[in-house]
Amino acid sequence: MIRLPKLTLACGLLACMAGAGFAQDEAAKAAAEHARYYHLDYAVKELDGGKLINARHYWTTVEVGSHPACSIRTGSKVPIATSDKDTGFTYIDVGVSIDCSNVQETDGSLAISVAAEISTIAPQGNSKQPLIRQNKWNGKALVPVGKATAIFSSDDVSSKGQIQLELTATPLR
Repeated sequence: MIRLPKLTLACGLLACMAGAGFAQDEAAKAAAEHARYYHLDYAVKELDGGKLINARHYWTTVEVGSHPACSIRTGSKVPIATSDKDTGFTYIDVGVSIDCSNVQETDGSLAISVAAEISTIAPQGNSKQPLIRQNKWNGKALVPVGKATAIFSSDDVSSKGQIQLELTATPLR
């Protein structure tokens, strides 16, 4: 058995660790060079009798394979009267929430999981409390790259209105 001085052994271990660190840095650089990013443009469309009456856009950038990939929140907190003697009201969130995950490329398309909630305040009518209309969707979508695709759609139960969530995925680079 060969006995090495402690200093020689320590230097050898440091050299091995430095080499491993260098290899990890190189692997991280290579992964960054091969990372694929997409610009996701979500369009919330309101239709009445099939005619577009309003559209709002929300966009973000995602990396293929990242989890979770994106989260978009926009809206207002609306006060609602309660029977609580101390405060007399509480707040609820009204607006748009979009989450995406499991972003993968597949044959010229982007496979993506999307959860969306779109809520609005309807005209009050006879009630003193606001009426909140809500659309919630959660599912997987296969979106052709560069083509606007409706991924969710719901009819309004009280009118001929409809709300849609459309997604366009555009590769970056």
